[in-house]
Amino acid sequence: MPAKKKSGSRKYSPAASRSVEREMRAMKEGKLKSGRSGKKVTDPKQAIAIGLSEARKKGAKVPAPAKKASTKKGPSKKNSSAKKKSAQK
Repeated sequence: MPAKKKSGSRKYSPAASRSVEREMRAMKEGKLKSGRSGKKVTDPKQAIAIGLSEARKKGAKVPAPAKKASTKKGPSKKNSSAKKKSAQK
């Protein structure tokens, strides 16, 4: 069996990892608040996102945030029941 090929470098710096660990610990203690609203964070994914965001602001090596998929606007679907009612008359 061939050996696994190592990737060239780390995706996330150790500083980014520490930032995420700090935010996760704060979330588990119930002390982590979200940005504008100030509501308590209970979702681990949100805590990770906050940690990575803070690491980016400090200049740590973190990949760019994922782009949101844009929705394509297609032809709108009309209400077919209205057509059926007018065709029955």
